[in-house]
Amino acid sequence: MRRRRFRGLCLATGGGLFKAPLGNTKSNLSVKAPLLARRLTRGMKVGVVAPSSAPFEQEVIRFALDIVESLGFIAEPGEHLFKRKGYLAGEDAERAEDFNVMFARSDIDAVFCIRGGYGAMRILPSINYDSIAANPKVLMGYSDVTALLNAIYRATGLITFHGPMAHTTFTDYAYGSFESVLMSHQKGLNLAAPPYFEAAPGKVERENRLHTIAGGKALGHLVGGNLSLVSATLGTPYEALLDGAVLALEDVDESPYRIDRMLTHLMLAGVFERINGIVLGKFTDAKADGPSLSLGSVFADRLGRLGIPVLRGLMIGHVPDQATIPIGARVLLDADAQTLTTAGPYLI
Repeated sequence: MRRRRFRGLCLATGGGLFKAPLGNTKSNLSVKAPLLARRLTRGMKVGVVAPSSAPFEQEVIRFALDIVESLGFIAEPGEHLFKRKGYLAGEDAERAEDFNVMFARSDIDAVFCIRGGYGAMRILPSINYDSIAANPKVLMGYSDVTALLNAIYRATGLITFHGPMAHTTFTDYAYGSFESVLMSHQKGLNLAAPPYFEAAPGKVERENRLHTIAGGKALGHLVGGNLSLVSATLGTPYEALLDGAVLALEDVDESPYRIDRMLTHLMLAGVFERINGIVLGKFTDAKADGPSLSLGSVFADRLGRLGIPVLRGLMIGHVPDQATIPIGARVLLDADAQTLTTAGPYLI
């Protein structure tokens, strides 16, 4: 058993225990403990914002507002929600303003992002982190929103949520995960496990299989999300709070060689020496153009000999059956048992 297998269990540092200097941003907070939002209940008012790209058709925005209402909430669109500027959902200042206003408003109980795409990194210096710390509330999104989820957790200690966008049609699995994490707030929750599959002679699960790349257990705060954004923010004041973390990674439309390059970037930057474990979600449509290593080969080569547990196949990422996971929450990864469970509070 390699020494680092138990690093997280013996030397684990709880989520939000690290000083987070953020340069010229608006927060000088030294995070000492996780900051918890209220769990969601029906009848709450949810602010809907577009911090990245806009849907191609404006009807998708109206559809998203209806989805939020169907969940039992009151949907409140951001003032600039219907704006568009090329691949951005309006000017940077407009997108940042909507985001900041939703956190500042006392009548808004949660903030859901309408889609990813590109643009969240552009507004990171304009986010009012002090206001967010003073008004903690659920923030949910994924993909490009990964940048905001991790920067806000780093700056304020607020546990954020990597989960479906507001425009998503929830499958039974996606709604069950959303409800158990954000509404029931179940303790000791087994996060992002694949949907139940009833095996039979000649019939076994094919698509949603768990694979232990490296065994062992790790305890730490959960960070990460989209690999492209984790890689792009590395070395900036907004990078994920990596020290002592369990790092979750997923991506979409990235060839195996590009995933290889981003993982190698993390390796060369020393990220894997700072974290306690890795969970891999779905790498959807990772198609190769020409001769290529398989995705499994890339993961085994880049992650299999790090001396930390690595589990692949959780329902995190660009898939219909998408899990909701708490960024910043203390979790226990057991790569041998193939489970990721909450090990501390993440809502009140």
